[in-house]
Amino acid sequence: MTRLAIVTGSTRTHRRGAAVADWVLTTGRKAAPEGVELELVDLADFALPVLDEPAPAAWGIYAHEHTRRWSEAIAAFDGYVFVTPEYNHGVPGPLKNAIDYLYAEWHHKAVGFVGYGVEGGVRAVEQLRQIAAELKLADVGTQVALNTYTDFDYTGVDLGDPAATGVFAPAERHADGLATLLEEVTVWSRALATVRARTDRELTATAS
Repeated sequence: MTRLAIVTGSTRTHRRGAAVADWVLTTGRKAAPEGVELELVDLADFALPVLDEPAPAAWGIYAHEHTRRWSEAIAAFDGYVFVTPEYNHGVPGPLKNAIDYLYAEWHHKAVGFVGYGVEGGVRAVEQLRQIAAELKLADVGTQVALNTYTDFDYTGVDLGDPAATGVFAPAERHADGLATLLEEVTVWSRALATVRARTDRELTATAS
């Protein structure tokens, strides 16, 4: 079984990310390759403060329970799909903060990106690709870019209301893009399993 986490990258109260992540989960479960298990990992459920660990994440020594809980959640997966908005031309703070809490837990796994925003979240995704490279995450080429104008329905919505996120109504073509993304993430996650196993053996041998 290949386990993929759908990581919801926004924690804002009135966010579009929850609806997008739910769509990735339900649509993805129909389209994912055989033997793939998808699970939501919502940053809002972890309530991570601004990075407060005394030691660098690369040391793998965690002083706080919230970090250990986050570490256990992320380490359990073979690959990831980040669902990210674009804030001010870049990665949202909560997602970058959550990524920086960990290090080895990300290594030798695959990641794909579903972005959303007025430009489809593409600039946030480009930044995430640079971050992924440093964390030894294999990022796949296919990405899903959702537009907050055309992929959300605002019929009857009071746009003066700060909670007016609209109803998520993605174009049909995005389902095909998501299927391709999940196929690529699965292929790379499975290919990298041998690298993860070898790394684990080397660490065990060093420790003994």
